[in-house]
Order: sequence, then structure tokens, then C-alpha cells
Amino acid sequence: MRKLIVLIALGLAGCVESVPQQAVPVEPLPVSGAPVMPLVAAQNFVSVVSRMEPVIERECLARIGPANCNFRIVVDERPGQPPNAYQTLDRAGRPIIAFTLPLIAEARNTDELAFVMGHEAGHHIGEHIPRQQQSALAGALILGTLTAATGGDPAAIQSAQDVGGALGARRYAKEYELEADALGTIMAWRAGYDPERGAAFFTRIPDPGNRFLGTHPPTASRIETVRRTLASLR
Repeated sequence: MRKLIVLIALGLAGCVESVPQQAVPVEPLPVSGAPVMPLVAAQNFVSVVSRMEPVIERECLARIGPANCNFRIVVDERPGQPPNAYQTLDRAGRPIIAFTLPLIAEARNTDELAFVMGHEAGHHIGEHIPRQQQSALAGALILGTLTAATGGDPAAIQSAQDVGGALGARRYAKEYELEADALGTIMAWRAGYDPERGAAFFTRIPDPGNRFLGTHPPTASRIETVRRTLASLR
């Protein structure tokens, strides 16, 4: 169980991970343009960081207070990484938003980068890592206790705790993604970007559908969340 909780604490990895598959069509969004050149992609990322970071930190301060809103936005330069962005915490608990180089290259405009950045910040502002940890601990405790009560040996209890923790961590995963989408919409809008255009990124990655125990909601639900949140801002 301890290993499981450590993995959750490392972050909400794979939030917008992309693999080369055919995306399920959804209602059309504004055309986002062709892939950009590497130098332009790098310039876009730097520009988005400079505009989004102060907005993210202001939103964080307004919602959860001054304790933990000093974001660090980094590039994950490890070779072989897929297009991905994720939110995690460093050893001191400082929030980190990381982008892999392929995602920066794949984003077709600054609106997409801004929306993804806002989405990842939304995970921290929504306190999703500690909430996942609590759900995982509760699931591990419940299933482990039931296994012990029915005569399970230490190996069976450990296995039950691992399974219970995994199930507990996934319990609210889809809700967390939609909450992060809504918060990301708000922050991208306040920074002067078009969140609906930015959310077009979702239409180019595989639609997870509504799988049992899946961690991501259907693409259509995510787009609808963005549109509904945006309508409330206009």
C-alpha cells in the first residue's frame, strides 16, 4: 500500500497524454491550425508561461490561500516521453507543472498550451493529489480490514490493501479531470486566451469514452464543461 500512495503523491501523470490514434469525432470546434515549427513552439511556450503563471498564482491564492501557490513550470526533457503534461509536488510540497517536449511541439497555438497549463494548475488548486491520497487510504483500509476479518493471511491482506487503494484513487478521477477543465478554462480566459480553441487539443487524442474504472471522462463531456464554464464567464 505504501508504494501505491507514493505513486499517487508523485502526481496526476498522464492528464492529457496523447498517442497516435484516431480520435472519436465530437461537435466541431474552431480550427486550431497546422503544427508549428520547433522555434515557434518554444517561443509560444515561453510566452504562455509568462502570461499564465501570474494568473494561476492569483487564482490559487484566492481559492486555497497563501500556503502553497508558488508554482514552478518546467519542461520534462527526458528522452522518449510522449506528448504529455502533468502536475506534481516537489519534496517541499511546491506545486510543479511539467510539459514534455513532444507536447510543446504538438500544441498548435498558444490557446492550447494555455488551456493545458490551466488544467494542470487546476489539479493543484482543486487539491486533487491529497484528495486522491485520502480516497486511496480509505479504500486500502476498508478492503484490507475485510480481508483480515475473513481470515486472510498477511500476503492476502497486503494484496487487498493494494487493490483497495487503487480503486479508491480512481473513485473520483473523472470528476477531478472535469473540475480541472473548468478551472483551466477560467484561468486561460483571465489570461486572455480562448479556452474553447485551446480545448481543441482533446479532439486530437483518443477519446477514453466512459470506461469502467477509467481515469478520464469522455471527450464530449470535457468539451461541454469548457463551453459551459466559458458561457458563465462571458
